[in-house]
Amino acid sequence: MQSASTSPRSHGRRSAERRAALRTPGPRVPVHHRIGVTLAVLALITGFSIVPTDAALAATLAAPVSTVAPGTDAPEHTPAQRIDVDATIAAPVVARDQLSATDGVQTLSNNGTNADWAKLVLMFGGWPQTDANVQVMLRWMRQENGPPDWWNRNNPLNNGYGSGGGAGLGSYPDLTTAAEYAAKNLQRGYPGIVAGLTAGTSADATAAAIWASPWATSHYGNGSHWSTAPVQLVKAPASAWGN
Repeated sequence: MQSASTSPRSHGRRSAERRAALRTPGPRVPVHHRIGVTLAVLALITGFSIVPTDAALAATLAAPVSTVAPGTDAPEHTPAQRIDVDATIAAPVVARDQLSATDGVQTLSNNGTNADWAKLVLMFGGWPQTDANVQVMLRWMRQENGPPDWWNRNNPLNNGYGSGGGAGLGSYPDLTTAAEYAAKNLQRGYPGIVAGLTAGTSADATAAAIWASPWATSHYGNGSHWSTAPVQLVKAPASAWGN
């Protein structure tokens, strides 16, 4: 007869009790406690990863700070910038328009010389006031009236158009009016002279066009009665200009 301590039934019961003890769970930890621990661990890991290095921190502190001016989109203080350019790069050539100016009617009449009247004719005709054009006009005026009295009858070129006198013996109320009619007469019937004045490059070429035209019945002797010597500049009385 076997004892109770060694019987197969008691042995089986103790084994079952040990297995049951192993399967019995310990105290349960609330869910929110476990979530809190997890978040704390993640925060600790993340904190280690975002701590800036000394170099990064120094660069951040050294960066210039700009603020936006009230009511605008532009910064009050723009950080300075530097651009290095190769010394072999040549600066581009910038073309600039050339400006020029011509005297107006009032200025020319105030100056009042025969050169000013010549420029006034050119201005009314729309022709350039080049040296060649001014010189040929002065020579032409000298052949008609002469420098000492070039404003005779306020008709320096003895123009018949609009002067009220045939054969160029009429007169104008003032020299400004005379210049205007001289330009109009040339434009209406003297294409050769107009072409020379439009070019404005040769006093001799324009003079030849004057000789060939019907302006003077003598045709200035086809140039034999035409002087190219320098013309004396003489100022006309203010009354001749209507001043």
